[in-house]
Amino acid sequence: MSEMTEMTSRMVTSAAEWWRGAVIYQIYPRSFRDTNADGVGDLRGVVEGLDYIASLGVDGIWISPFFTSPMKDFGYDVSDYCGIDPSFGTFEDFDAVIAKAHELGLKVIIDQVYSHTSDEHAWFQESRRDRDNPKADWYVWADPKPDGSPPSNWQSVFGGSSWQWDGPRRQYYLHNFLTSQPDLNVHNPDVQNALLDVARFWLDRGVDGFRLDALNFSMHDPELRDNPPSGVPMSQVTRPFDMQIKRFNQSHADIPAFLERIRATIDEFPGRFTVAEVGGPEPLEEMKAFTDGGKRLDSAYNFDFLYAPDLTAERVRSSLSNWDQTPGEGWPSWAFSNHDAPRATTRWAGDDDFEKIARLSMLLLLSLRGNPIIYQGEELGLPQGHVAFADLQDPEAITNWPHTLGRDGARTPMPWSAEAPQAGFSQANRTWLKVDPDHAARAIDRQSAEPGAVLNYTRKLLSVRSDNPALVNGSSELLDTPEGIIAFIRHGVESEVLCAFNLGHTAIDWTPPQRFQSATTIASEAVAEAREGVLTTMAPRTGYWAAIGGK
Repeated sequence: MSEMTEMTSRMVTSAAEWWRGAVIYQIYPRSFRDTNADGVGDLRGVVEGLDYIASLGVDGIWISPFFTSPMKDFGYDVSDYCGIDPSFGTFEDFDAVIAKAHELGLKVIIDQVYSHTSDEHAWFQESRRDRDNPKADWYVWADPKPDGSPPSNWQSVFGGSSWQWDGPRRQYYLHNFLTSQPDLNVHNPDVQNALLDVARFWLDRGVDGFRLDALNFSMHDPELRDNPPSGVPMSQVTRPFDMQIKRFNQSHADIPAFLERIRATIDEFPGRFTVAEVGGPEPLEEMKAFTDGGKRLDSAYNFDFLYAPDLTAERVRSSLSNWDQTPGEGWPSWAFSNHDAPRATTRWAGDDDFEKIARLSMLLLLSLRGNPIIYQGEELGLPQGHVAFADLQDPEAITNWPHTLGRDGARTPMPWSAEAPQAGFSQANRTWLKVDPDHAARAIDRQSAEPGAVLNYTRKLLSVRSDNPALVNGSSELLDTPEGIIAFIRHGVESEVLCAFNLGHTAIDWTPPQRFQSATTIASEAVAEAREGVLTTMAPRTGYWAAIGGK
């Protein structure tokens, strides 16, 4: 048996795990659908939208935080891990999400935020009271230096020192994000136990898995040593955070041991899935460690594409080559857009045809070995929404205006109906973020009626993918190609699919492996319909899938 066949056999053996190769649709509930006319999306809106999501052909949904929160970071500042914020609805509404999703064959994944809480969380309120209470060591507290300055030079993601002086406690506390998001001391076993109880609470409620937010921020260096400089000048970044190598404020070596405790808890509920968000300039080592050997998490994704200013063959090759499919290696996940990053179509289209890039990026995303994560509106080819400074809600966008696109432009409300007020998102006169009027032309109802629209193209691609198991859970073999072209073969038991892309800006001559030269092209960036043969000259910014074997 060849090495590639052995690899394929291993992949197929694992295919009984529903999540391996599953396509996940991310819902940002504040902006998905509003059913009570308060201008904010809610869980009932998720219930109403599930038929639409199921019609795409995805396998599951990931719902961003809906927990009790003061919403200073829009749900990622949790004040009650086991509560539902009234702005999103009730437990009855959440149970309806679970019930309907499962009825439609969709799995439900929710966020878990284990690195920090809101400063309004009862745990923090008790912890800050004094230095002797039962939760005194549940957060990261430290005395000032002799001159009164913060304990270390660590910088917050949102700008400025990551230490905040607290009068009641007369100490500094650590916050890697907003000052209102104090960091938990996850080194503390009692904190770990409390977080594992949170996981059990939601697993008992019927969720099928978790996306673990900011996981590499969950533990710090107890010695509070200063981070070294990165050497990147301020002229090249928008925040001091990027001027440090984050050696001591995150990515502690004890995190994997905590993940093994998470995995043991998850395994009490068979058939569940975990995926980690791993940020940072060099995340690969952590991604591998977090998913090692089947004893920690199932999958991880990083920011290779989320903030990439362009889409190049070199970038794709570099990212894919990091996963060599050796035994025990975790399963990658991929996201081109999400609630934190400017939409990929806006970043990558440049002077090219916008619709073409929307199709090309979807074709690429759905061809990668791993779990593709589609962010709401990505299937519509939505561009980054325009949000005026006066309408900004995101604290990061406000701080960095006008030097970055910010997060609000990726969070504007979903357009459901081209002609309805607020594009069908809400009946409120004003929504939490304004609907971008340019998005109405890309509304779901309008695109559903247009056979050539990006929405229907996405539906067809997902159908083609599900009909070709090699694209779902097959192994992947990178091919040698000319500069500008990225090509790989997805190997299944009974079929193979060649995925080839010219991501350059000029036509490139390239002859695929001989056995594929008369293969059936099952999808391209132009259409998701089958045709015979493949081209040996690839036009710029094009791609295709070509299959041999199978049924």
